[in-house]
Amino acid sequence: GDVLVSSRCSCLLSQSGCSFGGRFYSLEDTWHPDLGEPFGVMHCVMCHCEPQRSRRGKVFGKVSCRNMKQDCPDPTCDDPVLLPGHCCKTCPKGNAQMQMCECVSVFLQMVNKWKHSPAFLESDFVAVLTGVTDSWLPSSSGVARARFTLARTSLTFSITFQRMNRPSLITFLDSEGNTAFEFRVPQADTDMICGVWKNLPKSHLRQLEAEQLRVSMTTADNKKEEIQGKIIKHRALFAETFSAILTSDEVHSGMGGIAMLTLSDTENNLHFILILQGLVPHGTSVKVPVRVKLLYRQHLLREIQANISADDSDFAEVLADLNSRELFWLSRGQLQISVETEGQNSRQISGYISGKRSCDTLQSVMSSGSALTPGKTGGVGSAVFTLHHNGSLDFQVLVAGLSSAVVGMTIEMKPRRRSKRSVLYDITADFSATEERGSGRALGSCGRVEARHIHMLLQNELFINIATAEQQESELRGQIRMLPYNGLDARQTELPVPLAGQFVSPPVRTGAAGHAWVSVDEQCHLHYEIVVNGLSKSEDTSVSAHLHGLAEIGEMDDSSTNHKRLLTGFYGQQAQGVLKDISVELLRHLDEGTAYIQVSTKMNPRGEIRGRIHVPNSCELGSRGEVVEEAEFDDLVFVRDPAELRKDPHTCFFEGEHHAHGSQWTPQYNTCFTCTCQKKTVICDPVICPALSCPHTIQPEDQCCPICDGCFTGKQDKNADQEFICCYFEGDQKMHAPGTTWHPFVPPFGYIKCAVCTCKGSTGEVHCEKLTCPPLTCSRPIRRNPSDCCKECPAEDTPPLEDDEMMQADGTRHCKFGNNYYQNSEHWHPRVPLVGEMKCITCWCDVSLSLKHCQQPAKTHIFYHVIRNKMLYKSV
Repeated sequence: GDVLVSSRCSCLLSQSGCSFGGRFYSLEDTWHPDLGEPFGVMHCVMCHCEPQRSRRGKVFGKVSCRNMKQDCPDPTCDDPVLLPGHCCKTCPKGNAQMQMCECVSVFLQMVNKWKHSPAFLESDFVAVLTGVTDSWLPSSSGVARARFTLARTSLTFSITFQRMNRPSLITFLDSEGNTAFEFRVPQADTDMICGVWKNLPKSHLRQLEAEQLRVSMTTADNKKEEIQGKIIKHRALFAETFSAILTSDEVHSGMGGIAMLTLSDTENNLHFILILQGLVPHGTSVKVPVRVKLLYRQHLLREIQANISADDSDFAEVLADLNSRELFWLSRGQLQISVETEGQNSRQISGYISGKRSCDTLQSVMSSGSALTPGKTGGVGSAVFTLHHNGSLDFQVLVAGLSSAVVGMTIEMKPRRRSKRSVLYDITADFSATEERGSGRALGSCGRVEARHIHMLLQNELFINIATAEQQESELRGQIRMLPYNGLDARQTELPVPLAGQFVSPPVRTGAAGHAWVSVDEQCHLHYEIVVNGLSKSEDTSVSAHLHGLAEIGEMDDSSTNHKRLLTGFYGQQAQGVLKDISVELLRHLDEGTAYIQVSTKMNPRGEIRGRIHVPNSCELGSRGEVVEEAEFDDLVFVRDPAELRKDPHTCFFEGEHHAHGSQWTPQYNTCFTCTCQKKTVICDPVICPALSCPHTIQPEDQCCPICDGCFTGKQDKNADQEFICCYFEGDQKMHAPGTTWHPFVPPFGYIKCAVCTCKGSTGEVHCEKLTCPPLTCSRPIRRNPSDCCKECPAEDTPPLEDDEMMQADGTRHCKFGNNYYQNSEHWHPRVPLVGEMKCITCWCDVSLSLKHCQQPAKTHIFYHVIRNKMLYKSV
C-alpha cells in the first residue's frame, strides 16, 4: 500500500521540497529509497515528492512512497527468477512486455546515476544584462555580465557591471515573469557581486536548462535603473580566460554585449566570441554589416568585417598570430575591442579586455607529498592569489613546519622533465621568516605577468614551489587551482588557516597538508571549508572502509574531550558545511583562539593535519535556533505548518507540543529517552547503551551512555597490543565505539532489525551483515509485527476472553496487558510496536497486588497500574 512520510517534509521560506533519508529532493522528484549496506536500493519502492499547498498559499513537499511489488504480473512459468536491480520476478527467457518494463526501470536508474555525476551536476551559464525598454523604470546605459555555475541544486553567480551605480537587488524571473528568487546586494565599493541561490526547485531547474530564466538588477538610488538579461548556456565558458564588457558612450537603452576570449594552447592566436544585445534593432531580418576592431589607445591594430542579424545570438572569430606588443598590451588590460555597425545610423559598443574576473578563489595548498621529490615532513604551505585587471598578480603565502630555512619561493610551470624546471616568477625576495622555527610568509605582487601566463594561471596550469636549505630543489609544492565560489564570504576577506602534521599533538610526519576557512555567522552557526593536498588513503577499498578523511573541530587542550565535534566525513580534496549546534564552551574557545580544526584518516586516526583557528564572535548564549534562509540543503530544518499539523488526525500531542506521525524527538522530562509518534500514540524508549569492549570508559556529561576513553586515542594502555579506533557510520552519521554492535539506522525508516553492524576496533571499519532467520517447521509461518525481521510459527494459544467474559467470570482473576490477558503468576516479555519482543524486560501477573510487574535486569522496576482501562507508568 501507499506510505505517506510527511513529517520530514515542508516549506522553508522560498525553498520547497522534501527531506528524506538525509537528502533533499525537489518537488516532483521520484526515487527508490536507498537503505545502504547491506540492503542497498529498494527497487520495489518508489517515492515521490508531491507538491502541496497550505491554506496560506505556501508550497511545500510531501513524500509518498508506494510499494510497486503488488503491481507485478504473475509469471507464466514455474521457475521465475529475480534479476539484480529488478523488482518483479520474470521467467528465465522473459516476457517481451515485462522485459520492456524492466528495461525502462534500468534506463531510469542509469539516467539517475548520470544526473548525479559531476559532469551533469556542474554546468555553467551566462547572461548579458542591458537596459530594459518596456520597464516603468527609466532607461539605463548600464551593462552587466553574469556568470552562473550550477552545482547540484545551488546556483552561484559572479556579476560585474559598468556604466551604472551598484545595484541593490538581483531578481530571478521564471518563464512567466514571476519572481523566483531575490538576492539583496550587500553594500561594497566594488563592481563585483557574489551570491548564491540555494535549493532550486525542480521546476526552476528545468527552466534553467531550457534557458527560460531571466535575471534582473535594479538600483536604489535616485535614477532607479534596471537592467535585465536571459540566462543561457554557452560552449565558450569552460575555455574563457579573458573577457570584456561592451558598452555604448551614448544613452542607448538596451545596447551592450560581452566578449569571451582565450589564447590557443601553443600559438598566439586570440579566439573570441561576442554576445550582443540591441546593436541590431529587433525585427531586422536582413544581415547588417559590422566591423570588429582591436584598438590600442584609439589606434586601430586589427579589423574584421562580418554580417550579423538580430537573430544571431553570438559571433565567433579569431585574431591570428598576435605579436609581442599586442600580447603585452593584452596582459596589461590596454587592448580595446569594438563592434560598430555600418551605415548612416551606425551604433558602436566597446570595452577593454582583461583577465577573466569572478568570485572564485585562486589558491594553492603546498605539501611535501607533492614536492618534486615526494617526502613526509609534516610541513604546509598556503597561498592565495588575486589577479587584477591590469595584469598584476598579488600573492599571500604562509609556510609552517619546514625542516630548514627557506631558500627559494617560485611560481613555475609543470616540469617537462624532472631535471628541467620552468620557473616563471621568483618571489623569494618577498619572503620573511617569523620567530617560529620553519615558518614565514611572503606578501607581494608580480607586476608583469605575461598574457600566456595569465591564460595558464586561469586554466590551473601553474604551480608554486618552496625550496629549503635541506631540500634545495623542492620541500613543498602545490598546484594553483581556482576554487569555485560557494557562498562562503570568509574567502573574500580572510586568509585560510594552514593545516599541518607538525601542528598535531604529537606531531605527525605526513606528506599531506591543507588549509581551511572558518567563520561564525549572526546565528552563531559555524561555516567551514577545508582544502587538502596529499591526504593518505587506505589500501582497503571495501565499501565499509572507503572514507577518505574525517574533519573535526575541538579545543587545543587535549584533556577537553567533551567539546570535540565531528564536522564531516569526505572524499577528494575538499569538504565544506555548516555546524549549527555548537556548545558555548567551544564558541568561547573559537573567540579566544584556543580551538583547532583537524583532519583525521585511517592511517592517522588521532589526526593527520591540524590548524589553530581564531574566530572572534559574541555568542555568549551559544547557537541560536533560528533557521537561516541561506542554509546548506544538507543542514535544512524542515518544519510543518503548525495549523496543518493540528488538523492531521495522526498527530501526537505531547508535553504541550504537536508532533507529526513518524517523527522522532528527545522528550524534555528525560533526555536519555527517544520518543516517536505512531498514529496519535507516543512511544518513548530508553536509549540502549551498547556494550563496550575497550578497557577504559568515561561518562560525558551531555551524553546518556558511557564511551571509550577517547576515540582515535591509539593504544589504551601500555600493555595493550591492539589499537582501538572508533568507527564512523554514514547511516546515522555517528562515531561508534570499537567492538560495539547495533542495528543500522536508516532515516526515515528507523532501525533496520534485519541487519547488525559491528565496529572493528583494530581497523575502524564498519561491517554490516543480514541476520539469518532460523528454519521453521510449521506450514503457515507468520510475522507477528510488521517490523519483525523473521517469521515464526504461530503459538496454539486458547482464544483470549473478551472483556465482558472476563468481568462475568467467577474463576481466577487475570491481568490485562495490551490486548492480552494473563493468568496469576504468569511471566512474559512485552512486545513494543515497531520494535518487537523486549527480551531484556520480564513482566508477571500478581493478582494479590492488582499489579503487573515489568522488571529490567538489575536496574529498574517499572510498575504498571490498571486504572479504568488506562495504563500509567512510572520508574522507581
